[in-house]
Amino acid sequence: MNPDWSAFTPASATAGGLLIGAAAVLLMAGAGRIAGISGILGGLLPARGDGLWRVAFLLGLCASPWLYQLGAALPVVTVEAGTPRLIAAGLLVGVGTRFASGCTSGHGVCGLSRGSRRSFAATALFMAAGFATVYAVRHLASG
Repeated sequence: MNPDWSAFTPASATAGGLLIGAAAVLLMAGAGRIAGISGILGGLLPARGDGLWRVAFLLGLCASPWLYQLGAALPVVTVEAGTPRLIAAGLLVGVGTRFASGCTSGHGVCGLSRGSRRSFAATALFMAAGFATVYAVRHLASG
């Protein structure tokens, strides 16, 4: 994936960060829940009886690009990986979130802001694994 860095604007990045933080704070203050996407999605299957807030949160997450484009153009992103590589990557991310008991939103955004040592360790491992994977794919596997 190659983002269009010429389309990067600090103002929109700051606004996005503030919105993510506000959503995390509102979910914690309003429902006492961590805004970890893998946990929110994972809590829908099997149904636990608290699915309404989970569905509302996920719908809001999915609707945000459409809301954003009402005021600005979406950045152009090209994905250079083929379907098999994307499927493998998605499965590995899913396995990783199970091992880490959460994802980057739960640990990296919510856990770090709460000062969780466990989230610090998980986020450091997420980042290290991402760096190693990019290096291996781009420099070792490409020949």
